[in-house]
Amino acid sequence: MKNNVLGTASIAKACLNKGVKLLIYLSSAAVYGEPVNPPISEMHPMNPISPYGLSKLIGEEVVRFYSKYGLKHVILRLFNVYGPGQSKAYAGVVTRFIERAVKGLPPIIYGNGEQTRDFIHVNDVSEAIKQTIERSVVNETFNIGSGTPTKIKDLANLVMEVAKLNCEPIYRKPRVGDIKHSYADISKAEKLIDFKPKVNLNEGLKELVKAKLTN
Repeated sequence: MKNNVLGTASIAKACLNKGVKLLIYLSSAAVYGEPVNPPISEMHPMNPISPYGLSKLIGEEVVRFYSKYGLKHVILRLFNVYGPGQSKAYAGVVTRFIERAVKGLPPIIYGNGEQTRDFIHVNDVSEAIKQTIERSVVNETFNIGSGTPTKIKDLANLVMEVAKLNCEPIYRKPRVGDIKHSYADISKAEKLIDFKPKVNLNEGLKELVKAKLTN
């Protein structure tokens, strides 16, 4: 709340006072909570089930509040971002799987692995930000994902294949609060900012595994 709400409020107010042309707020798919009927569009109900999701949703409302006084903004709701440079403190499932795989350890899957996520490479996120600026779109909200669901068990197998690891994933009990299925409807971003994800998941994973092995 301190970072995502109060910090956002400070930045939004400063942008308004200084006449900043555009504030791009990076939100999260966590604002949606458990999807009613994937793929998730920007019109999906907001029902966060984690403190993080709640803080990002309130951050969105803060930005919208300042837009009433003239602040131009765009909200980008990011899905499961992965790629080089990701902090260990905020590592997602891709990073965790790869960290184990390069050590010769099998990925750990919580639940049956049938749950799905929408993995989007950080380079594609950067391109979405660039497109948002260049298209001069204001006061809109966009989902930024691949638009494709990937099962967690398929991700685990893909990571092991890329890392040339011959074993089976370890399955553990599901974690309370884990969402079962989540992937983005990106048609609005495709139409208004010409967003087109380019990094294939397999290629993105190869890049990360190679980087880990050479470090």
